Amino acid sequence: QVQVVESGGGLVQAGGSLRLSCAASGSIFSINTMGWYRQAPGKQRELVTTITSGGLINSAASVKGRFTISRDNAKNTVLLQMNSLKPEDTAVYYCYVHAIAGLKWEDYWGQGTQVTVSS
Repeated sequence: QVQVVESGGGLVQAGGSLRLSCAASGSIFSINTMGWYRQAPGKQRELVTTITSGGLINSAASVKGRFTISRDNAKNTVLLQMNSLKPEDTAVYYCYVHAIAGLKWEDYWGQGTQVTVSS
């Protein structure tokens, strides 16, 4: 079983910064991709940014140049530094982990953390 726990988030004014962190734990054999998705009210969950164990990053165009993802493979943790935040970044942010803990690769999700950007 894999547990994914996020921390960080909160309320910030437009132009401000926040940092999210996420840790995966449990009977993990290997993790491939870690990252972040978000879901705003009334909208579908969407990709924010992900990073593979080899360091390849995939980011939404809307966050490029503002959000930075980093990862510690030894600790199974991933960080999201969010700068120059905009009101449209307001959403619940979910940590995503693609890992193998048994016989097959599976997707695991955190419980979500609220990010609110006021104008």
